[in-house]
Amino acid sequence: MDSINQNQTEENHQNLDNEPAIKKIKELTGIAKTCFLCTNPSAGESNGTRPMNVQEVDEQGTLWFLVANDSHTYQDISADPGVKLYFQGSPHSDFLFLEGTAILSADKVRIKELWNPIMKTWFTEGEDDPRIALIRVSPETGYYWDNKHGNVIAGIKMAIGAAIGKTLDDSIEGDLTV
Repeated sequence: MDSINQNQTEENHQNLDNEPAIKKIKELTGIAKTCFLCTNPSAGESNGTRPMNVQEVDEQGTLWFLVANDSHTYQDISADPGVKLYFQGSPHSDFLFLEGTAILSADKVRIKELWNPIMKTWFTEGEDDPRIALIRVSPETGYYWDNKHGNVIAGIKMAIGAAIGKTLDDSIEGDLTV
């Protein structure tokens, strides 16, 4: 039996690097907004995995997060800056995996730029809370799984393929190198 990729009538693999990779990262993180940020665990019960909300992805593809400087996440990154990020934007598309290096910072100007009033839930003293820190993740490599023509077209192709017993998947996937 052939694999699903060999049953495809369309090209479904496209590696992206530099500007196209950054564009895809911005697109998919804009849909998902939240990821699992994974570290090598040094403390805590999370085993190094926790959900985090992306505050911004800049023009270089750098991802920005806010974190408490007394958290296990902060401790883990202080011990080892290597991180992995897992995103899921929808049940059938908009998947992204990134691997990179995290840098911790207490840059008050950047914190104010990224501040959102809802964050007062975690930083009770507001944007000047002394516990607020930044995580800046510079992705180096990654992988994405998406569709080529949007969820409506992908859904139609899946339904037709199921009805006629032929793979008409609209997926696209590939390596990302920033």
